[in-house]
Amino acid sequence: MLTVLIDYESGNLHSAEKAFQRMARETGGGEVIVSDRAEDVRRADRLVLPGDGAFPACAAALKGRENLYDALREAVEARARPFLGICVGMQLMARVGHEYEETQGLGWIDGDVTRIRAEGLKVPHMGWNDLVIDRPHPVLAGIESGQHAYFVHSYHMAVHTPDQLLAHVDYGSAVTAVVGRDTMVGMQFHPEKSQATGLRMIANFLNWRP
Repeated sequence: MLTVLIDYESGNLHSAEKAFQRMARETGGGEVIVSDRAEDVRRADRLVLPGDGAFPACAAALKGRENLYDALREAVEARARPFLGICVGMQLMARVGHEYEETQGLGWIDGDVTRIRAEGLKVPHMGWNDLVIDRPHPVLAGIESGQHAYFVHSYHMAVHTPDQLLAHVDYGSAVTAVVGRDTMVGMQFHPEKSQATGLRMIANFLNWRP
């Protein structure tokens, strides 16, 4: 069982790599590698797309690696490989992003990425916040409302199909935390920085059999 963390030069993957490798060792989740090679994406059993920075820059970086981008779409859309998007990697699952300029996403989740509206609160939304579980999902097994995760973001995904919203947090208004459908799931927060809660979700993903 091979999990590939996709490196498209849109964030430091060191902490994510270590967290995924640790949980793979502890739970028998197989091999975890970081790669920017399309051939590794094609042979992967599951895929992780992290991302830090602005939506347009991350989208351009991913789409600019044509073979990698095509291999990702084929693996997830045609071969239904389990997929996890993290932070901007989760936002890229949306239909469109509105950060700085309108930018097309992967279109896997029916949503738009818009600026957080949190009157009287600081944006970016930075630090720990309590999850509110909206719908059960295997990647959320053992996670309850009130457990917290670590966020750093100014934009979030406004989900238009309610069944695709799995969890949110309250920050002035409801802010999307976890989305998913079919073999795809996305987390706005950083599971690798979210202590026991995040590590549990990583372990769940590594052992998810959709």
